[in-house]
Amino acid sequence: MFTSKNDFLQEWKQEAAVTQKVMDALTDESLKQEVAPDLYSIGSVAWHITGATYYFPAQVGITFEVPDLRKDAPTSAAEISETYKLVSNRLVEAVSEQVSDEKMNEMVNLFGMEMPVQAVFRLLIQHQAHHRGQLTVLMRQADLKVPGVYGPSKEEMEAMKG
Repeated sequence: MFTSKNDFLQEWKQEAAVTQKVMDALTDESLKQEVAPDLYSIGSVAWHITGATYYFPAQVGITFEVPDLRKDAPTSAAEISETYKLVSNRLVEAVSEQVSDEKMNEMVNLFGMEMPVQAVFRLLIQHQAHHRGQLTVLMRQADLKVPGVYGPSKEEMEAMKG
């Protein structure tokens, strides 16, 4: 649980930086990689992560300007990465300006469940980590170099060994 908005913002910035590393490693060619036909592709998972960064806070009344996130996933990896960065930065600004420590404990309804705002923020981080994991598996299948998330990746470990 977050006891203050600054607790959330500190963790969000760390998690967003890791997600940004993953987004930055995507290529235009990789965006179509699917785990199986008609299931999520790299592009759709990356775009879903980007959209959730806006939609979770919006469900509890935190508003900020974003590009059209309802459109289909872009075919440009750079566009997805830059959009994620923009939305994440605007989330930080909006929480800084619109959320008080008291609001963190306000009860809200998210997807039919009553929970405090701080729990919505926790779900946002967990949701992002969940889909980031899917993304890194798909990246491996697409022969992309996968950046380390909570520790070095295979390639980073090999580079350290010299």
